[in-house]
Amino acid sequence: MKIESAGNKEHQQLIEIWESSVRATHNFLAERDLVELKPLILNQYFKAVDLSVARNGEGELLGFCGVSDGNIEMLFVAPEARGKGIGASLARHAISARGATRVDVNEQNEQALGFYEHLGFAVIGRSPLDGQGKPYPLLHMRLSA
Repeated sequence: MKIESAGNKEHQQLIEIWESSVRATHNFLAERDLVELKPLILNQYFKAVDLSVARNGEGELLGFCGVSDGNIEMLFVAPEARGKGIGASLARHAISARGATRVDVNEQNEQALGFYEHLGFAVIGRSPLDGQGKPYPLLHMRLSA
């Protein structure tokens, strides 16, 4: 596996990974939320972060991570690649190469909470609404020293 910077030409493939990953892990989201988020991520959020991608030996995209101002803003792995260390490798890259020390996790996404806790993050706060003002509480996490 190789981790490298993402190019704009890969955004369409990345949004497909995002959608399949969210459908596999975010069962608390309503369909309308996914429909609203998809163009925002594709047209705005990808451009607002430092995007890294993970590729297999054949160059296929397995997942991606976006970091901004020390915060992991997005980390998604293709469903068929989950459980193989791709997400952990992307997170470690975000920490070591991009200086990430914080992440927000949907409170209902217990898998993500456990994933980040396993990597050394701890909950330091909670917001009742997500970034779009929807009633999906966020847990604010910081990398422990």
